[in-house]
Amino acid sequence: MALGQVERRVFEFRGWEVDLARRELRALGSAVPIGSRAFEIIETLVQSAGELVTKDDLMQRVWPGIVVEDNTVQVHMSAIRKAFGPDRNMLKTVSGRGYRLLGDWMIRQDSSPAEPVMSERARQTEYAFRTNIPVATSALVGREVAVQEVGDLISAFRVVTLIGPGGIGKTVLATELARKLFPTLKGDVLFVELVSLSDPDLVPSTVAHILNLQLHSDGTSPELVARAVGDRRMLLILDNCEHMIDAAATMAETLVHLCPNVSVLATSRELLRIEGECAYQVPTLDVPEEGGESFDDVVSCSAVQLFIARTRSLRADFQPQGDKLAAIAAICRHLDGIPLAIEFAAARAATLGIEQVAGRLADRFVLLTGGRRTALPRHQTLRAALDWSYELLPETERRLLRHLAIFPAGFTIDAATAVMNDQESSVALGISNLISKSLVSLDGSEAAPRWRLLETVRVYAREKLAFNRECDQSIRRLAEFCLTLFAPFGTESELQVAIDDFGRYAREVDNLRAALNWAFSQDGDHALGVELAATASDFWVAMSLVAEACEWACTALDQIGEAAGTHRELVLQCNLGFALIYTQGMSQRTYEILSRALTLAREIEDFDCQQRATCGLWLFSARSGALNEALAFARDYEAVARARNLESRATAAWLVGVPQSYMAAHVEANAQLQRALEQYPPARRRRDMIRLGGDVRCSALSHNTVNLLSLGLLDTALRGAKLAVEEARLTDQPFVLCVALWSAGFASLSLGDMEAARDYGEELVDLAYKRALRPFRAAGLCLRGSLALRRGDPATGIELLRAGLADMRETVYLLFDPCFRKELAAALGATGRIDDGLTEIEETLGFATETNYLWYVPEILRTKGELLMLQGSNEPASIENLFRQAMAHANGQKALYWELSAAISLAEFLRDYRRNDEAKAVLSSVYNRFTEGFSASTVRKARALLSELP
Repeated sequence: MALGQVERRVFEFRGWEVDLARRELRALGSAVPIGSRAFEIIETLVQSAGELVTKDDLMQRVWPGIVVEDNTVQVHMSAIRKAFGPDRNMLKTVSGRGYRLLGDWMIRQDSSPAEPVMSERARQTEYAFRTNIPVATSALVGREVAVQEVGDLISAFRVVTLIGPGGIGKTVLATELARKLFPTLKGDVLFVELVSLSDPDLVPSTVAHILNLQLHSDGTSPELVARAVGDRRMLLILDNCEHMIDAAATMAETLVHLCPNVSVLATSRELLRIEGECAYQVPTLDVPEEGGESFDDVVSCSAVQLFIARTRSLRADFQPQGDKLAAIAAICRHLDGIPLAIEFAAARAATLGIEQVAGRLADRFVLLTGGRRTALPRHQTLRAALDWSYELLPETERRLLRHLAIFPAGFTIDAATAVMNDQESSVALGISNLISKSLVSLDGSEAAPRWRLLETVRVYAREKLAFNRECDQSIRRLAEFCLTLFAPFGTESELQVAIDDFGRYAREVDNLRAALNWAFSQDGDHALGVELAATASDFWVAMSLVAEACEWACTALDQIGEAAGTHRELVLQCNLGFALIYTQGMSQRTYEILSRALTLAREIEDFDCQQRATCGLWLFSARSGALNEALAFARDYEAVARARNLESRATAAWLVGVPQSYMAAHVEANAQLQRALEQYPPARRRRDMIRLGGDVRCSALSHNTVNLLSLGLLDTALRGAKLAVEEARLTDQPFVLCVALWSAGFASLSLGDMEAARDYGEELVDLAYKRALRPFRAAGLCLRGSLALRRGDPATGIELLRAGLADMRETVYLLFDPCFRKELAAALGATGRIDDGLTEIEETLGFATETNYLWYVPEILRTKGELLMLQGSNEPASIENLFRQAMAHANGQKALYWELSAAISLAEFLRDYRRNDEAKAVLSSVYNRFTEGFSASTVRKARALLSELP
């Protein structure tokens, strides 16, 4: 063997070589870049000659004395498979046991020079490992996971590129990792800053200078640098590669091909695109979710931790609490969790205060300046960081970025193509380029492909859009795109298609708002706005954004212009009428709007809108307690439905059954509502929820509780009420759920289940408050007041009932008014204010007589008798007569439950007058007709009273 040569073993199989001496993997003679630990795994597996190597043995060999997570091993296995390319299946995973490397690997004894030719390298007999990474001056916040993940990648891959937008913290992450690796790497860790370079030809000489290479040739090339490095073990960090991307890529690729012990960690806003490269997208810091702003939720987020740490470094006494902590959460959300922006904001908060910073984020590029004096110029202000990225783009990509800023809610390829007014292929290519440069990101929260700009990037690009006088053109195209997109919501025949793909439309809600805001602005297109508002009006209802439905319908009707008297006005009037019912109640204005819609529908012979307007007037009448009118509108609908299909007839049965329930035609109403439940097709539910303002099935179940409860079918009533709530939750429609919650709460209250009544009432109040459904909040307050009365706190009951009833009267939501006025009368009596209670009773009886609201009359009469007993009336015959009247009314209505309630009061009255036989006969005659519901409080009370009577 020649002097200066050594013998070494090389494993070979089908063109692959594993060179243990050079620690190199080669394919057909060419080196394949792979990380040092990944090579050690290959070395261990190839020496095992196809035998299984357990996971434990592998970790002991490759990571001796270090606790390694499974994810770390998987990262390295992924790197090995990537290196093997088409032969990736040679690496076999045996689930739960370990790994083996397949193939008949032959061992070749080879000899070669002891080290690569390094004629231009300064020879050293002894070599101390070097690093130029500066000592950290502050703790790295929120990047513990990222440091671990990138550390795993750098030991598995020879080239790792940290990519992300400006200010995301790529350089800080790279230097922190370098500091962590240097003590154990047994090699150099050197940092090369490329940001100051303007000539790509200077990249090799800059690298050579940092590496302290003594090159003696006339020119410096990547090959000369690599041969001078030779087999030195080294981690080289190439920082800020984006403006020198080709030169940096050539430098990195040459080093890893010619230097077996060099790994490269690059930071860039786009990939190097070289063989063996592994990309790591540097994430934004965690920000608190909207609404999840408890102390623990906020301070656990890394963005908030960074904000507090940086503010505290400038103001040692900084201790945010309460509203200030919520403001910090909002700041971090608005700044997308970008560390550089958060540091700027923290610096300003230390001097201006948190509230000032939070209130001025709309002008973030003026506010967020004053970076550290030693920072790069482009890191001195937020604008400078973005200017750097923007100026590197070709004009076609700048224009695309500007126009993408028009989308506040992200965008699809279709939307971007429409706004750009260009070929889809060109737009898709441009978006792909912007993604590669970290200016556009894939919205991973969505099932369908969708992209977005970070809000800070979007604000910057929107400024550029305005500067180039392109805003109006861009936003107009967005409005026209929305008009086309939301067209199915304005067409009866296509509405079901929109509902089936509802998520697609829901994702566009902020884009739709932006389009409408522009259309109705001073410089907008009002006619286009009216058309868009009419087309999308059903969408707001489908989204349960009823208040917003009101807002856009009112705005559009104020600007109706030439669209007056057309289908567009008709749709807007219909939807406004429904929306006002749910948000403001039954005002005269609401009635006039719906009446106008019905008249217009008849004039232009629009049957679908005629149905909708009729349903709107029916709903208005029913909720305002005008039951006769409600039944008349239902009969109108029914007459038309007879000539229509079975679906309309099922809806008609629902419309007839609801007012009949409160008019005490319980048997007929139950039959109508059961018919609706049986015949109504489930496929129409979502569509009718939008078009008719309610869910036919849930409404039928909820209102039929009145009939089943009255008829004495108590268990059946409770099951129906619970089922209504369960199904209403699935509709994701708050007004549907509100009706179901009231029904279930009232049934639970009547049957003595106080815990269930409390839960339903609390949920009803909370839901109605959050969704601005004032009439339902009033009903929820009344439920809570009734519960307080039954739990022995009539004073609280009076307060809640009066508040709820006042809101009901103000919104003219009177369908439940008699029930709760009876409760108020009882509460007043319990506090000794019997005359006030009797006044409430008389007024309630007058309302019931006037409106034909008969189902609760038995209870109202019974309560009047109870109040007279409390008063100590000297006319017992009158009291007895009231109880007998209550029983007679209930019996005539076949309302067994209310008959039992009145019978109990009468039996107690007769018992007090020692007429026990009469009492027992009266009570048992009613009690014995019950077939279910024996656990209900009223039934139990009757049973106990019967057992006490001699």
